[in-house]
Amino acid sequence: MRSPDSPARRVAIIGGGPAGLMAAETVRAAGHQVDVYEAKGSPGRKFLIAGKGGLNLTHSDPQALFVARYRERAAEVGDWLADFDGPALRDWARGFGVETYVGSSGRVFPVDRKAAPLLRGWVRRLKEQGVRLHVQHRWVGWDADGALRLATPEGEVRVQADAVVLAMGGGSWPELGSDAGWVDPLLARGIDIAPLQPANCGFDIAWSDYFRDRQAGAPLKPVVAHWTALDGQACVQQGECVISADGIEGSLVYAMAADLRDTLARDGQVQLQLDLLPGQTEAQVLDKLLRPRQGRSFGEHLRRQLGLGGVKSALLFEVLGKDAGQLPAERIAASLKRLPLSPQRPRPIAEVISSAGGVRLEALDRQLMLRELPGTFCAGEMLDWEAPTGGYLLTACYASGLRAGRGVVAYLG
Repeated sequence: MRSPDSPARRVAIIGGGPAGLMAAETVRAAGHQVDVYEAKGSPGRKFLIAGKGGLNLTHSDPQALFVARYRERAAEVGDWLADFDGPALRDWARGFGVETYVGSSGRVFPVDRKAAPLLRGWVRRLKEQGVRLHVQHRWVGWDADGALRLATPEGEVRVQADAVVLAMGGGSWPELGSDAGWVDPLLARGIDIAPLQPANCGFDIAWSDYFRDRQAGAPLKPVVAHWTALDGQACVQQGECVISADGIEGSLVYAMAADLRDTLARDGQVQLQLDLLPGQTEAQVLDKLLRPRQGRSFGEHLRRQLGLGGVKSALLFEVLGKDAGQLPAERIAASLKRLPLSPQRPRPIAEVISSAGGVRLEALDRQLMLRELPGTFCAGEMLDWEAPTGGYLLTACYASGLRAGRGVVAYLG
């Protein structure tokens, strides 16, 4: 890598996702030459897929609550967000003519809910500002002289740069570019990396074939989840989830995924309890269960008295057994309010929404420069932090890209 005193100021950004593009925008605004190298055929692949069902850009939580979503890394990520938070991201999007609104859950979406117009406008503006974008350039490490090695369809190329920002994503959705190919080259340079783990993930549960074949894909809503955090705190949250062929997934599960994953790793087991009737107390449920069935089946009794049918009824039978109707009404009522499920393991990292782990923040200075590799910065999901879905992931990726970009500008002096 060239000395910062060299008259040339060329900056290489590895990765064309939000963190990398934000770093590129920041560095280019300071007047430096910027080249973005993207492994896939176009930038922002994961960003586009994330917006397929409606781009959740950020969240409207109050700042203190927003920052708390980052759990053990709240202090560090909160420092980035002090420069670029949810409202700042909405203002930034407005600069492209993209207006946003707050949904009923507090999540923030573009009015048209689409990711493509925002990404197209961003890439167009970066090119107009002089940022050079190189696609199908996959970073594979450094050569003996410190030059970046990039694999391309035409063969490997070497690039010298005065500063580098690595923003290559985590380990989830490898087909979109986030394949954790950066881990080995950084480990070889002595960089401390926390093992990558699934985050915002579903969990395997050993369903019976009968239940799986009939209920896979069925939504469970609304339900209230009860679980215990790693520190022993009792947690409660209402939401929605989905029965999958392998277990359970969906937004409610993602909210507790870190606790379930870490408890499984520590204890080898974990229990999740679902309240299938959140609008009724256990006493009310018991009273209705005790009413005469008048010759009706237990399933029909549940439907008529409690409004319980479909997948919720099937799930009760799955847990209590086919003879659930013969059990004491008190046990049935208790189960309907706290139905125990036993997640066995998180889904594989390649198929989950995001990953935890990555370059430990202790290996970086406050500007996100690697202490062992001066002039090399890291940003985005490849850093060791995690957050639930809801716009928190994307906002922190933008904020870390801005922080790394400003770090490059300060480093180049």
